[in-house]
Amino acid sequence: MVNVDMTDRRILLALTELAKRSAASLAEHLNLGRNTVQSRLNRLENEVLLGQEVRVPPHALGYNLLAFIELHVEQHHLASITEALAKMPQVLEAHGLTGSADILVRVCAVDAHDLFRIHGQLLHLPGVTRADSALAMADLVPYRTSELLRHSLSE
Repeated sequence: MVNVDMTDRRILLALTELAKRSAASLAEHLNLGRNTVQSRLNRLENEVLLGQEVRVPPHALGYNLLAFIELHVEQHHLASITEALAKMPQVLEAHGLTGSADILVRVCAVDAHDLFRIHGQLLHLPGVTRADSALAMADLVPYRTSELLRHSLSE
């Protein structure tokens, strides 16, 4: 487990707000030394930050539907199902769950016909016994960590 102290949290919060700034610019904004910020950034990039992938909204690529699909699976097929999900470009993320469903899959689709096709692909994976879909109607609170960082700084 990586220890993220208050200075790290301040840097991470500044990165969420000022992502394209240089280390020197972040250091000035945070009133920290440039070398401190640069060494912390290097460590955070290696140990904390989850990749450097730019978050492109699927609708910008023509994928106008977002859906969540709950998969019910035979547990001994979990590894192969996970591999298959990782190979599907329309799968944005997948999470193992507790409760009645086993996997929650977030997918994007061009339209309803495309979603029907993707749903069918998932249903035909060996070990998938059932799939339940729900269309996302609006992105009410998008993925974020900045509020969590702000909260942890105020504790």
